[in-house]
Amino acid sequence: HTKTSEKYSTALKKKKTLREISKRRRKERMEAFPVIDMEKLNGEERAATMELIKDACENWGFFELTNHGISHDLMDAVEKLTKEHYRKCMEQRFKEMVASQGLEAAQSEINDRDWESTFFLRHLPVSNMSEIPDLDEDYRKAMKEFVADLEKLAEQLLDLLCENLGLEKGYLKKVFYGSKGPTFGTKVSNYPPCPKPELIKGLRAHTDAGGIILLFQDDKVSGLQLLKDGKWIDVPPMRHSIVINVGDQLEVITNGKYKSVMHRVVTQPDGNRMSIASFYNPGSDAVIYPAPALVEKEAEKGQVYPKFVFEDYMKLYAGLKFQAKEPRFEALKAMESTVNLDPIAIV
Repeated sequence: HTKTSEKYSTALKKKKTLREISKRRRKERMEAFPVIDMEKLNGEERAATMELIKDACENWGFFELTNHGISHDLMDAVEKLTKEHYRKCMEQRFKEMVASQGLEAAQSEINDRDWESTFFLRHLPVSNMSEIPDLDEDYRKAMKEFVADLEKLAEQLLDLLCENLGLEKGYLKKVFYGSKGPTFGTKVSNYPPCPKPELIKGLRAHTDAGGIILLFQDDKVSGLQLLKDGKWIDVPPMRHSIVINVGDQLEVITNGKYKSVMHRVVTQPDGNRMSIASFYNPGSDAVIYPAPALVEKEAEKGQVYPKFVFEDYMKLYAGLKFQAKEPRFEALKAMESTVNLDPIAIV
């Protein structure tokens, strides 16, 4: 009897130790996640900070910004209003959807839908904010101010990337411009508590189709993970930070120097996770192709990415979002020879 209890106690200890090791490893990976203090771009640490951004773009596809210049009070207001809006206008709808689809009774993994409640706002080329029902005036006002700051931050980041890549200042913004300017929109999401987190994802794994993505996420409830070296790594929730990730278009323009990375949202049994993701993308008629200066730099590699109109990429992406990006690039490469793609003159 004693032997059995000793065995049991040893097994428990072993289990506990393994759990602690796995927790520690996760913490180490999170600590290694690139965090960029933008204030350091203004002093003697500029070169080291630019190097951190370069490494993050080349090896992570993600990084987190602090001291980004967006008012913390404004961020707090946006968070409070987003959570209130969910409770008032979205929560009941989400519960009804879950009930109608029988998601809570699921016995096996669900691969064809996500455990999320979302709505979309368009800012550029034309805002649709006034057309969205249920948004009260305070929320519209705060969101308008917030996305104007995000737009400036996106353009500042694109110029920092140009500097790191050795491209002329303004190159990326110009490529994104098309004839009507960039496309800019926001996906506002809530990921409510899920009774079966092992069976359904908040958002299935995918890369982002667009240019540069700026995320304001919940600082208490985690869930966002990225795939690095075959392992899923948590993107650490940090108060008042903005998480940046590289979209497929930047991978094409940099000829693969910067990579868009698979990421997903895992559900949690407790807590409602807020996510406000803003996508600064090329204009619908912008012509996207590897920057000639970068292709020349790596002559032996050649131009491995296609040349295409952004809107065509989005049409393809719509049906293949949750699949690998490489076949999308291949399909566009095959179409390339049949399409006339003169870069659009910028007026």
